[in-house]
Amino acid sequence: MNLIEDLMERSPASRLGIVAVDSEANRRDWYFGELIACSAGISGAFAARGVRRGDVVMTLVGNRIEWVLSLLACWRMGAVALPCSTQLRPHDLEQRVAAAAPKLCVGAAELLASLPAGIATMDLDDVARVLDEDLPQETPAAIEAMEPEDPALIVFTSGTTGEPRGVIHAYRYLQGQQNQADHWFGSRKGELAWCTTAPGWSKSARNVFLAPWLTGAAAVIHDGRFDPAERLDFAEALGVNVLCQAPTEYRMLARRTKLRPLSALRRMVSAGEPLDPETITAFREAMGLEPADGYGQTETGHISANLAGEAVREGSMGRPLPGIETRIVDGELQLRAASSPTFFSRYLDGERFEEEWWPTGDLVREDDDGYLYFEGRGDDIILSAGYRIGPTEVEATLLSHPAVADAAAVAAPDAERGSVVRAIVVLRDGEPGAAMVAELQEHCKRQSAPYKFPRIVEFATELPRTSSGKIKRAQLRAG
Repeated sequence: MNLIEDLMERSPASRLGIVAVDSEANRRDWYFGELIACSAGISGAFAARGVRRGDVVMTLVGNRIEWVLSLLACWRMGAVALPCSTQLRPHDLEQRVAAAAPKLCVGAAELLASLPAGIATMDLDDVARVLDEDLPQETPAAIEAMEPEDPALIVFTSGTTGEPRGVIHAYRYLQGQQNQADHWFGSRKGELAWCTTAPGWSKSARNVFLAPWLTGAAAVIHDGRFDPAERLDFAEALGVNVLCQAPTEYRMLARRTKLRPLSALRRMVSAGEPLDPETITAFREAMGLEPADGYGQTETGHISANLAGEAVREGSMGRPLPGIETRIVDGELQLRAASSPTFFSRYLDGERFEEEWWPTGDLVREDDDGYLYFEGRGDDIILSAGYRIGPTEVEATLLSHPAVADAAAVAAPDAERGSVVRAIVVLRDGEPGAAMVAELQEHCKRQSAPYKFPRIVEFATELPRTSSGKIKRAQLRAG
């Protein structure tokens, strides 16, 4: 199997694949023939830099065509793609490099400068030279015949109980997205779909362009920040039919803009954290559409959804996708691993999941119709603006500041982001107050990805702990 042969080369070369919009709102349409040819050229450049089947290629590229072409080049030649968020800081990058040992990293020059020494790089100017038909080019790498269990993609978890872990997905994961693409994402042949998620996240790897392509649609990628004031105008100007956004984006649109029907928009979907009923109601009343919530994890891919063609059940993460088997044990949602074509192969450290039922760590309830409702996390993960943030990462960053003696991080409710990071800090030196809050927040932004910084910082003389020394986060959340 190979995505290039099995999907792309079986489609007309004239099929629209990507509508790429840059930060200046300039549009460039990319057709399948161009995508195949350009990604083949990049595969030749990868091979010339020593990349072979099974090697890891890391990307530090935003929602730009270079990101899509790099992933396609990897999958053509049997390399393993490791797309990373452009918000990662040196510590995050060091951890990923140590775990994955990438052979090459593709990205913007200023981001590549933050990598540990010794990694071969290819900046965006290098990519532009590869795409320049007037310059001599390397011979494209051959299309490799891949087995379903061969590694294709690495996505890092949120680090709920320690450092983030690299999750390896096999080639079956790529075309295994057909289930959620058909039954949740819901784009159709000839349509235009826009998943706004940035590279580096589980949802981006499967829904920015894979889900649209598997359903016959084209995909939008936009190299720009979210601006509530222009999001709907932008979607309308492009003629977007399916819009996939984070819950925070939906909440901000509902609270900060005047919602209105869009002539082309037919379906809206959401995933990453529970979407509140009030926001769903606002869109239904103003636009005649209900954002359809869905649910999955980095290790599992999509599990449940408010299915296409069915009414949205407010506050619910839907029902299991067709063929997906789940159960609830002591309130925890569990997945029969063998029932999911997108269940992960192993972690980067070699650990595999060998049991029958995967414990999600998410507490849910089920109504009489089989709809699932998120009740909370068993492992204290913080869901903020679609980001999944491990508290131990935030705590470790705070503890790296010389003034901090102890720290804990928990979720605090927020009207727009769902939750934000709330830190409780015990100081070693310095005085608690606004100046120290600002100093600690800036420290976190410098040391780790900015979305992880604590928006609320409080001070205490000590933290509540169990007899074994674990932080009593439930007590801190209640306080």
